Amino acid sequence: MKNKSGKGEIKVVATGTFDLLHPGHLYYLKESRALGDELHVIVARDKNVVHKPSPIVPEMQRVVMVSALSSVTSARLGDPTDMMRPIEEIKPDIITLGCNQHFSEQDLERRLRERGLMAQIIRIGEYKECTYCSSQDIRRSIVERECQKQKNNR
Repeated sequence: MKNKSGKGEIKVVATGTFDLLHPGHLYYLKESRALGDELHVIVARDKNVVHKPSPIVPEMQRVVMVSALSSVTSARLGDPTDMMRPIEEIKPDIITLGCNQHFSEQDLERRLRERGLMAQIIRIGEYKECTYCSSQDIRRSIVERECQKQKNNR
């Protein structure tokens, strides 16, 4: 595959928290990789995760786990203050968004263009083939099981 300029390979960037790695994450990354030759993953820093509960798995461990996946070319932590900095360094042809990432494609596109980046934004659909396809579902199940155990032990 060639990038937009007709030279080199197509670089794809996927971003996320990737806490409690599950099949939904694997689907998102596999589908992202299928769009290009290289998949670069930016893992959110603990302090930047403000839209949902704080991650359970430490940020460097999440990077190691994501790096080990066969669909991933490279993984790194996001910038602590500027989410666009790693994207500027990678210079992707495509940026994928997961089905539950609350980014406005139009806002992201505007921010990219302001920095001279022309990446195409593609939203990856939802993966529905498993019971625990979100970290929140996994957390909820753990809490419910523990509550039930405590009830049963009374």
